[in-house]
Amino acid sequence: MDMWWKVGLVLVMCSGLTSSEAREGHRDLSPRSMMLRVPVETLDFGFVPSVVYETHAYYEPGPIGVLFHTVHAFLYVVQPNPFPKDLIVKMVQQNMGGIKGNDYKKPQNVVLLLQAIYYELGFIVLTALGVIFVLFVPIVGLCFCVCRCCENCGGEMHQRQKKNGDCLRGFYMATLITTSVFLAVGVMVAYAANQNITNQIKSTRRFVSTNIRDLKSFANYTPAQIDYLSAQYTTAKNKVLSDLDNIGTLLGGQIHNQLEREVVPALDNALRMTTAMRESKEALESVTTSLEILQEGTGRLQDSLQSERASLSNTLNDPACSNGDVTHTCNSIRGTLSQLALSANFHGLPEVEAPLANLDAVLKTDLSNIVQKGYSSFNDTPRLVREQTKEIVSEVKGLLDKSGGEIIGFTKMFPLEPALENFTKFLTESQKNIEAYYPQIDQLDFYRWIGCVVICCMVVLVLAFNFLGLLCGSCGYDKNATPTTRGCLSNTGGNLLMASVGFSFIFSWVLMGVVVTSFVVGGNIEKLVCEPLANRQIFKIIDTPYMVHPAKKNFLPGMLFQDPNIDLTVGSMYRDCYENNGLYSALQLETKFNFNKFLNATVYNPELTKIFNSVNVDLKGMFLLEQEGKNHLVDFANTGIGDIDYQAYLTEVNKGVTVVDLLSYANELEAQADQLPRGALENALKGHASSIRQIHKEQVVPMEQAMGTLSQSIKLLQKTSRELPIKVTNVLNAIEAVEYLIANNASHVVKQETDKFIKNIMGYFSQYTEWVKHSLEMEVAQCKPISNIIDSLEIVACSFIVDSVNTFWFGLGGCCLLLIPSIIMSVKLAKFYRRMDTEDVFDDSMDVVVSGYHNESLYGINNPVMSSYPSYDTMRWYPRASAPPRQPDW
Repeated sequence: MDMWWKVGLVLVMCSGLTSSEAREGHRDLSPRSMMLRVPVETLDFGFVPSVVYETHAYYEPGPIGVLFHTVHAFLYVVQPNPFPKDLIVKMVQQNMGGIKGNDYKKPQNVVLLLQAIYYELGFIVLTALGVIFVLFVPIVGLCFCVCRCCENCGGEMHQRQKKNGDCLRGFYMATLITTSVFLAVGVMVAYAANQNITNQIKSTRRFVSTNIRDLKSFANYTPAQIDYLSAQYTTAKNKVLSDLDNIGTLLGGQIHNQLEREVVPALDNALRMTTAMRESKEALESVTTSLEILQEGTGRLQDSLQSERASLSNTLNDPACSNGDVTHTCNSIRGTLSQLALSANFHGLPEVEAPLANLDAVLKTDLSNIVQKGYSSFNDTPRLVREQTKEIVSEVKGLLDKSGGEIIGFTKMFPLEPALENFTKFLTESQKNIEAYYPQIDQLDFYRWIGCVVICCMVVLVLAFNFLGLLCGSCGYDKNATPTTRGCLSNTGGNLLMASVGFSFIFSWVLMGVVVTSFVVGGNIEKLVCEPLANRQIFKIIDTPYMVHPAKKNFLPGMLFQDPNIDLTVGSMYRDCYENNGLYSALQLETKFNFNKFLNATVYNPELTKIFNSVNVDLKGMFLLEQEGKNHLVDFANTGIGDIDYQAYLTEVNKGVTVVDLLSYANELEAQADQLPRGALENALKGHASSIRQIHKEQVVPMEQAMGTLSQSIKLLQKTSRELPIKVTNVLNAIEAVEYLIANNASHVVKQETDKFIKNIMGYFSQYTEWVKHSLEMEVAQCKPISNIIDSLEIVACSFIVDSVNTFWFGLGGCCLLLIPSIIMSVKLAKFYRRMDTEDVFDDSMDVVVSGYHNESLYGINNPVMSSYPSYDTMRWYPRASAPPRQPDW
C-alpha cells in the first residue's frame, strides 16, 4: 500500500504541480492586488484533454439481493445499535500502547468493556445459544440413543392403540413435510450464497483489470493535461499582444472617447459659425438684390398707376356720367382714384454694401478648413498614443515571451517521462502478480465450494431420508394392517425416518458450529466494517485527530507530506475523488506545492507592472483651432451686421406695395360698371378694371415676392446679428477651455484610461490563472480511480463475500433450528410406519383390551381381570413376517 501512495505522489509532483521554495522567495509579490479583473472579452481556452475511466464501481446483486436484504434486516434486529464510532475511538486512544498488567481493571477500561458488551449483546446472546446447541445436541443424541436401546424414549417395539391414531399420524406427517420443505428452502439459500461467491470471483477479476487500466490512463493523460495548461498561456499572451498591437485604437480610442464629450461640441459650434457666415452673406446678397428689384419696380409701378388714374379720370368726365343715376356711380368711382398710388418707399432704405463687403473679406479665409484641421488633430489621438508607447509595447512582448518560457520550463523541470514509465511498469507488474494468483484463488475457491456443498449435503441427506421415509411410509401404509403385520414398504419408511433422526443428531451440532463461527465473524464484519464503509462512517474514525498516532493530528497528510497539521482527511479526499475532481484539490497540494502561487508570481511579473505603470501619453501638442481661425471668428462678429437698421426695412416691407389691393379695386370697379346701362361707359370701365388687373399681375406680384424675400433675409440677419457676439464669445471660450483641458488636465483622463487598459490586459492573465486553478482542481489528474479502488474493495469484500457468507449461515442456521422439530416429528411418525414386535389385543366377549402384561408370573403380577379366565400368552414373540397363530379358544 505504501508503494502505491508513494508512486502516486511522485506522479503528481512530476506532473508539474509543485513550486520550488527558491522561486517563491524572490517572486512573492502581489501585483494582482491592484489589478481588477475586468476582461474586455472572455477568452476561450478550450477543453483540457479528458479521460474516460472504465471502472463502474456499482453492484446490483439481482434476485439474490432479496436474501441479502433479509439478512441485513435480521442483523439489524440482532444489532439495532448505531455504529459505535465514539466507543471505538476511545478504545483505540486509551489503549494505543497496548494493555499492560492490570490496565484492564481501570475504571475507564471497565466502562469501555461494558459498553462493548452492550453493543455486542445481540451477538453474544445468539452465540451463547449456538454454543449451547453445539454442546447439548451430541449429549442429547447420545442419551436418546441409549434410552431407546433400553426400550424407552419410543424404543419399545410396541405401539399403543389410540382412537385418534390416524389424526396424530396425519398431523405428524404434515408437520414433517412442512419442516422438510423449510429445510429444503434453507439448503437452497445456503447453496445459492455459496454459488454466488464463486460466480462473483470472475467479476473481481474485471474490477482488478479495469482499475489498473484506469490508473494507467490516469498516469498517461496527466502529462498531456499539464502540457495543455502551460500551452494555453499562449492564448492569453496572444490576446495581450493583439491588444498591445492595437493600443492606438484601444487606449487612444478610449482617451478620444473620454475627451470627445468636451472637444467635439466646441469644434461643432465653431463649424456651425462657418455656416452662419455663409447664411449671413447669402442673406445680405438677397437683401441687396431684393432692394434693387423693389426700387426699380416702384418706379415702373408708379408710372403705370399714374397713367391708369389719368385715363380713368378722363373716362369719368364722359357726358354719359351726367345722366341721372349714372352720375352717382361715376362720382363714387371718382372718389377712389386717389387709392391708385404706392404705399411703400424703398428708395429711402439704408444700403448694406459695407457689411457685405466686410463679410466677403472674412470669407476669403476658409474657417471650415481650419476647424477640420482641429478635428483631424483630435482624431489623430490613436496614432499619437501608438507612437508614444512603441518602446513599451516591445518591452512587454519580451517579458511575456520570458514568462511563457518560464512556465513551460517549470513543467519540464522534473523527470516526468521516467517516473511515468516506472509507474506504468509497476502497474503492469502488479497486474501480472495479481493474475498469477488467479489459479490458486480458483483452486481455493473450489475447495471452499466443495466444503460448503458437503455441509449442505449433510442437510440434504437428512432431507433425503425424510422425504424417502415419508414416501415409503405413506405409500406402504395399510389401515387394515395391525402394527405387527405392517408391510415391508411401510416398515422401510419408518426405518428411513429413524435414519434421518440419527443423521440429524450426528450433523446438527457440526452444522451449528459452522453457523456460529461464520455468524460471529460475518455478522460483526457487516456491522463494524461494511455498513460504516457504505455510509462512510468508517472514514470518521480514521480521520479522528490523533487516532493513528498520539503525536500526529491527521493521519493522511502525516503519511504523505510528513505534516499532520494539514487539514486533509481520508473522507474529504474520497469525496473529491468520488466527484472526479483533480488530485491537486483532493490532496490539497496547494498547501505544500502551490503551483498557483508560482503561476501568479510568473504571470504578474513586477517588471511588467512597472512597465505598465510607466505608460504616459502626452497630448500637449494637440491644437484644436489655430489662431487664424479665432481671428476669423472675431472678424465675423465685427462685419457690421449688427449696425443695419432692420426696423426701417421691416416697416417698409410691412406696408405693402400699393395703398389698396389692385385686384379688389378692379373687382369693385367691374361691379359698379355692371350697374350702369349697357353702352360705351360700361365697356370703358370694364376695360380699366382689366388694365388694373394686368398691372397687378405684371408689376405688383413680382414686387410682393421680392418683399417676401427681403423680409426673410432681414429677419435672419436681425436674429444673427442679435446672437452673433454671444455665440462667437462662447465658441472662443469653449475652444480655449478644451485646449486648456488637453494641455493641463488631460493627464488625468490619460491616466484613468491607461489604468483601465492595463486592467484589461491583466484581466486576460487573471482569466488564465483562474482557468488553470479551476482545471487543476477539477479536470487535471482526475482521481476517480482512487475512489473506484475503495468502492471496488467494498463491493468485493462486502457485497461479494460478506453478504454471501452471511446469507450462507443464515440459511444453514435455519436448517439447524428446523432439525429439532424434524427429529421430533420423525420419531413420532416412525411409530406409525415401522412393524412392531407386539401389539394390543382386544377381547371381543369382554370388550377388554389385554396388553402390557406378558409373563406376569415372572414378575409376580396378578392380573385380576384375567384371573378367572384361561391364561394365554398374549405377548408371545412371533416372527415379524407373519401374525401370531390363532389360539383355539379365540
